Amino acid sequence: MNKKRLGFCLGILVLSACQAEVNNETTEMVWSPETAFVEDGEHRVYYEIFVRAFADSDGDGIGDFPGATAKLDQLEQLGVEGIWLMPIHPSPSYHGYDVTDYEGVNPDYGTMEDMKTFVEEAQARGIEVIMDFVMNHSSKEHPWFQKALAGDSTYRDYYVWSDDSTPLQQVGDWGQPIWHGLEEEKYEGVFWEGMPDLNFDNPAVMDEFKQASTFWLDEVGVDGFRVDAAKYLVSAYQIDDHHAHNVELWQAFKAHMETVKPGSFLVGEVWDSASVVGQYMEALDSGFNFDLSTKLISALQSERDTGIVSSLEKVRSYYQQIEPNYQDSIFLTNHDMDRIMSEVNGNVDHAKMGASLMLTLPGNPFLYYGEEIGLEGQKPDEHIREPMIWTAGEDEAETSWIERRYSLEKETLAVETQQKDDDSLWNHYQELISVRRSHAVLIDGEITQSDVQAQGLISFERYMGEERVLVLHNVSGEEVTVEVDQLGELYYSSKPINQGEDGVTLAPYSTGIYQK
Repeated sequence: MNKKRLGFCLGILVLSACQAEVNNETTEMVWSPETAFVEDGEHRVYYEIFVRAFADSDGDGIGDFPGATAKLDQLEQLGVEGIWLMPIHPSPSYHGYDVTDYEGVNPDYGTMEDMKTFVEEAQARGIEVIMDFVMNHSSKEHPWFQKALAGDSTYRDYYVWSDDSTPLQQVGDWGQPIWHGLEEEKYEGVFWEGMPDLNFDNPAVMDEFKQASTFWLDEVGVDGFRVDAAKYLVSAYQIDDHHAHNVELWQAFKAHMETVKPGSFLVGEVWDSASVVGQYMEALDSGFNFDLSTKLISALQSERDTGIVSSLEKVRSYYQQIEPNYQDSIFLTNHDMDRIMSEVNGNVDHAKMGASLMLTLPGNPFLYYGEEIGLEGQKPDEHIREPMIWTAGEDEAETSWIERRYSLEKETLAVETQQKDDDSLWNHYQELISVRRSHAVLIDGEITQSDVQAQGLISFERYMGEERVLVLHNVSGEEVTVEVDQLGELYYSSKPINQGEDGVTLAPYSTGIYQK
């Protein structure tokens, strides 16, 4: 076991003993905090960080790279194996998705040396770092666009402009205006007038991003990119078969990444149906599973199975026909969605079951910062990106970039408080990450439906070769009893499991994993 795994194991020894009650006798289950970890560099538990809100090092109220670096030990203790940094480039906005320099860092977050130190320190702990790379559009304040407005023909061709045949009243997917600017000279901006869309029919634009990606992969040392708005690189407002064109562009970009840093990771935001996402698996290493997020949230809210497993089976089979080595990126919520704790109305039991479900399903789990302590937040976007809570009292590391509207009970939500509480949400996340990492089939196994059925139960099997485990999640507030002969050897349970004449009974809001 390497030092990272050993430290992780020692960190979870404070958790409650993993035991099951069988006929009033207590027996140890197979899993324990000391269980050896399976090393698998291709599958990781990622953690999404909004640097501005995460941790402050200099007292200006804005999160920064040194602040995030200082919290790496705690992320390692949680079990994090990869970090996704939301945009860290210079930008006129708080969120950073309108970039003004693709080879720079936002001075609010520190220097380039601070960024390099963060990457080095994360990797020294076995944590890979990927960063947001916003290729679909730039800021309207980017020098490229300013030169285009000034009449520079070279940079004018970096962007998409209207002509006499353009339907200027055209609206986007959510009813937003597409065309912006002067009456005689409008530019495309699918997301906002402050984000003019780049013209990838011009090879020079892709060359710019290949150059910038080389800088980040080679000189800074990041391990890959999360690409924003991947399906809009060439939009439907330009050509009909835009998905096929986009796939070709992403294939070229990924091929370049491989020449610079073999094995680097490219995960895309393709917020669409599986039939659309699947097309992009020909080019991306992974895509975010938004449909699964919707089903997981619905299951928690309704306390019942919402077709999670049957849907996953179909989607995974479809994707594997396109690209056998694709990786699913799964999550509960992210920076564009109301936080999971708000979705479940502050119900900690529901939040724990959300973690249990996500961390036992196939794919790379992505945690949004603060999910592990139960941060709440609802749109507008600023309030789903509120400050992380580290300590119960005054804390120099806590950011103040925005006044907190949600999660006001700092003394109970703080990381330091929850680390000391065996029954906390933080410790639950840590335990389930440990369980996932202790068994190869939970990391890399496929999924199929289980014959074990009951009201309030979500059950499935994970399998890989001859290895097979049965996973039972009681997402309801009532006990669930299943027949003993349907089970195997108990590997893990989040709460004591009682065995009686009628079978094995799972407590409300609990998980049991059996080796078949």
